[in-house]
Amino acid sequence: MRQRLIDFALNRPRIVFTFVVVATLGLASFIPKIHIDTDPENMLSPEEPARIFHDHAKKEFALHDMLVVGVVNSKDPDGVFNPKSLKKIHKLNEAVKTIDGVIAEDVVGLSTVDNIEQEGPGTIRFEWLMREVPTDRAAALAVRDAALRLPSLRGTVVSEDGKSVAIYVPIEAKDQSHRISTEIQKIVAGFDPGDDFHITGLPVAEDTFGVEMFTQMGVSAPLAALVIFLLLWFFFRSIPLILSPMIIAFATVLMTMGTLIGMGFTVHIMSSMIPIFLMPIAVVDSVHILSEFVDLYPKRGDRRATIAEIVRHLFAPMLYTSLTSAAGFFSLAFTPIPPVRVFGIFVASGILLAFILTIVFVPAYVVSLSDKSLQALLASSEKRREGGLLGKFIESVGRQSLRYSKLVILAAVAVVGISAYGITKVNINDNPVRWFQDGHRLRVADAVLNEHLSGTYPAFLIFEQSDEQNDALLKKGDALVKQDKANTEAVKLWENAKTAAKTKVSKHDITFTAALIEEVETLASDDAGASSELWYDLVDNLETSQSESKVFQDPQTLAYLERLQKAAEKSPHVGKTISLADVVKTVYRELKSGKDADYRIPETSNGVAQTLLQYESSHRPQDLWHMVNPELRHSAVWFQLKSGDNQDMAEVKEQMDDYLAANPPPHGLKAQWAGLTYINVVWQDKMVGGMLKSLMGSFVMVFLMMIVLFRSFIYGLLSMVPLTITILFTYGFIGFAGKDYDMPVAVLSSLTLGLSVDFAIHFLERSRDIHGEFGDWKKTMALMFKEPGRAIARNAIVIAIGFLPLLAAPLVPYKTVGVLMAAIMAVSSVVTIVVLPAIMSHLTRWLGKNPSKAANVNLSPSGVSLGTSK
Repeated sequence: MRQRLIDFALNRPRIVFTFVVVATLGLASFIPKIHIDTDPENMLSPEEPARIFHDHAKKEFALHDMLVVGVVNSKDPDGVFNPKSLKKIHKLNEAVKTIDGVIAEDVVGLSTVDNIEQEGPGTIRFEWLMREVPTDRAAALAVRDAALRLPSLRGTVVSEDGKSVAIYVPIEAKDQSHRISTEIQKIVAGFDPGDDFHITGLPVAEDTFGVEMFTQMGVSAPLAALVIFLLLWFFFRSIPLILSPMIIAFATVLMTMGTLIGMGFTVHIMSSMIPIFLMPIAVVDSVHILSEFVDLYPKRGDRRATIAEIVRHLFAPMLYTSLTSAAGFFSLAFTPIPPVRVFGIFVASGILLAFILTIVFVPAYVVSLSDKSLQALLASSEKRREGGLLGKFIESVGRQSLRYSKLVILAAVAVVGISAYGITKVNINDNPVRWFQDGHRLRVADAVLNEHLSGTYPAFLIFEQSDEQNDALLKKGDALVKQDKANTEAVKLWENAKTAAKTKVSKHDITFTAALIEEVETLASDDAGASSELWYDLVDNLETSQSESKVFQDPQTLAYLERLQKAAEKSPHVGKTISLADVVKTVYRELKSGKDADYRIPETSNGVAQTLLQYESSHRPQDLWHMVNPELRHSAVWFQLKSGDNQDMAEVKEQMDDYLAANPPPHGLKAQWAGLTYINVVWQDKMVGGMLKSLMGSFVMVFLMMIVLFRSFIYGLLSMVPLTITILFTYGFIGFAGKDYDMPVAVLSSLTLGLSVDFAIHFLERSRDIHGEFGDWKKTMALMFKEPGRAIARNAIVIAIGFLPLLAAPLVPYKTVGVLMAAIMAVSSVVTIVVLPAIMSHLTRWLGKNPSKAANVNLSPSGVSLGTSK
């Protein structure tokens, strides 16, 4: 099969070119149909329980994703509470409501919220907090004082020091947040100077990252390709020759992305990085081939014979490296994150595609070059024989490695030990806002507003009544209906009513109790016979049960929420909490006296009911249903966190879980988390856990593959040395550097595995070939530091330097990819060229006298290894 592919490429180059062009253009034609999805929430499967509950909570409490627009004035002694600043705030508040995609009736700001005051004994007045813009200082300060009296606004809409206010902008969909924020910025740009305006929030951070990510992809990938091209020219000094690896890289990327899009997959944050990963991997095999070609062709002068022997000789190691790299990425298919699975499968497929293209395209391309195009190689024959400065450096390194082998091994062990300690310092954490570099407007806004306000990261602790209430309700109904055993028709109608109620609950926004009451009322109105009284009695019983089930009208339940909030606010990560208890206490204070002494929960359920009824007469009665459902059986406690770090949210959750375990909620209430801040923790934990399992599984899989491919346990073990040291060093470095183990770092673990074992396979396979010919390990090592060593070094330099342009990207994940790819290449190549031969020099008795024959490797027809020079 191998020989047939090579012969076909050499004898039918035009067919090869035609196939590559047609396949590339054909698959690339699907790219304009790209559908982009930048929502990290879709990292979770639609069937993920946490996501299902999150969507349920958003629907039940009409919770919307929000942008936070902050206004800060640190120059005026009264902060933003001066007539000029308030005029801008009022204008902005009103303008925001007109933006398409904004839920106008739920915008929260000074101009759109109520001031709650006592109008007289037992009478309460709701009026707009800032219906008109104050014209003097006293009126402006009156607005501030009124806002600070309301717990739901203090620290949320108005900062404690009065220097800042916030406008909370609910939006219809997260993928509109970047557009909406841009429109808000345009409005703000027309204001006079004096106030600082900031926009933040998880939705805008995630959507803006998506927009900038794809813009950056269009810049970084071509720029990286350009640098790789220039480095290849520096090494090989033949533009026609180095076009082949570039063509393979672009063809691989275009075919892979075209296939992904053509199959209907959306391009997510993960899959958008496929070109960045495939670009270096796609050129690796080509560089190995060209590296040997430019060394050997000037000596032989027969391009066809030279390229044929090189490809035959490198076929096995290139196949091994492609299979192991693909296996590493294919293992991601077993992670619980759908976009990661798509990413892993298509990168793995791209790797195998690049291998096939390399095997057929490079030989076809080389034999099709004109003689003139290869003159530069012949002209530099002497220089190529010595390998230039790089060749001399590699040979010197090789000699020192063997000379001080024990010291090298000791140093490697020390690096492993230090790196292992560094791994213990790795901090698993992520925050979409930190995907932007320092100085980005979103990073600045996040820091400023979370300093002034109680927090811009919402999370919700949802309390729901258990199904036990429904079970008790059904038992009571069963007993009432079945007390007349002879009335079988009533029993049948009752069973039908229960079934219909359950169906109605699943299709409509209604509780089971309410649905059941509707069904029984219908029976009562339709039945004029003897059962009519039964149905009316049952309706009365159900309505009584419904009234008793209003647990959030119970003062004890509200008192529990109050205690829970106090416990939550002890956390340094929680700036504020808001619940139904705060609304009830605020309204009750104004009903009683307007004094702080009466800021408390009423003693009776009727007192609570009165406060809620009063609140429903406000300008924003819908705000009540953001905290409790109309049946008063479910409630949401709002948490405002000062940081979007997953670690902080996880600590808050752990703290509250401990509180709930030690202080169980009354009435059998169950608590569960929702909100974007919490959802980010869920997918991050799943991703990190999935990646770690994938890495461990891939490590074992690659080790077994190496044993099988080399047909030797000792060679399989040796091939894992560079991989092991590179992984330990990379993650140890991350730990010491204080870099969070986040999404891009987790993904790079697969790349580390694939590329780190690449160099080891080439080194070990070539050393077996050479030793199989000469039977002398000393001479074998000397020859290994010529063409094979130079090929490994060239590959490492091309990839490492080729992706350093990513450091100029404004997005932190791109910088991370650039730095870590350079580190991976540097470490794995150094370990392969320096540490591996040092170890092998002490294992010669176990490496065998002629292992290449046992492995059935192929030597050149002349009987002279391609790695030697006579």
